[in-house]
Amino acid sequence: MKVVIAGSSGLIGTALKDSLRGDDHTVVSLVRREARRPHESSWDPASGVVDREVLASADVVVNLAGASIGAKRLTDSHAKLVLQSRLDSTGTIVRALVDAGFAGLLLQGSAMGYYGDRGEDHLTERSGPGDTLLASIVRQWEAAAQPAVDAGIRTVFARTGLVLAPHGGFAERLMPLVTRGLLRSLGKGTAWHSWISLEDHIRALRFLIESDHHGPANVIAPIAVRDRELIRAMSEAAGRSPGLPVPGWALRIAIGRAIEDLLSSQLASPGVLKRLDFSWRHPEITGAAQWVMAEAGHAPPTSARPT
Repeated sequence: MKVVIAGSSGLIGTALKDSLRGDDHTVVSLVRREARRPHESSWDPASGVVDREVLASADVVVNLAGASIGAKRLTDSHAKLVLQSRLDSTGTIVRALVDAGFAGLLLQGSAMGYYGDRGEDHLTERSGPGDTLLASIVRQWEAAAQPAVDAGIRTVFARTGLVLAPHGGFAERLMPLVTRGLLRSLGKGTAWHSWISLEDHIRALRFLIESDHHGPANVIAPIAVRDRELIRAMSEAAGRSPGLPVPGWALRIAIGRAIEDLLSSQLASPGVLKRLDFSWRHPEITGAAQWVMAEAGHAPPTSARPT
């Protein structure tokens, strides 16, 4: 199988690339510089430039490209950059695929931020978008891929939850506080988090590639947890007791409007993955937290864990 990945240097893109290559699939990375390796192809999404032959020859095109939301404080200017980078990359890829009469799969990046802050509402892939800044960004990101759907290209929108990984992503931002026993919750701790381990996320993406599904899919674990439960699981996996809550106002000062991603409540179900009988290795937060801490080198001896 030949897979072209845009955004292959990020947390998910790197792990997916390594997983596919480990099984002897051909993976071509789209890079925004001169291609220096055999399995690289240069592109410039801001200018709409991409090698259409590279895309047309693929069995699967994965689009994860876009400026990181959590890389810096989410000011109005950075929010515009986050959105525009996603519109540029998606538009460039989709136009090329449509023009080439692409017959494969477009695995389109998306996020659980699509649903916004929904409190205690039970969310599925059929739930509508929210009204937060991030919900607007994700909704427009998905809409940019609609021409592929209209052209009959099988398109999967992988709505990613909080990815728990040993290095990078949501867990890494919390790791220094958790491993020192300094964190109990983000805000009040009552918000629901729809999360997934990095290992299961990559397995789920590959599962969706091999399926016949098209449309949105919530790429999350089957059991959502409240914020304080997630922090407790991570703290205990590191051999610590939870510390103090971080007030929402302090988080807003520190990271700006990106706080929506951490404080929004999303009690969601992975309806598509359940229907297709996907099997999670880390379906519960306790096991996932233990895996993260062990892989990160923070797991204490069994006798040192809080009881």
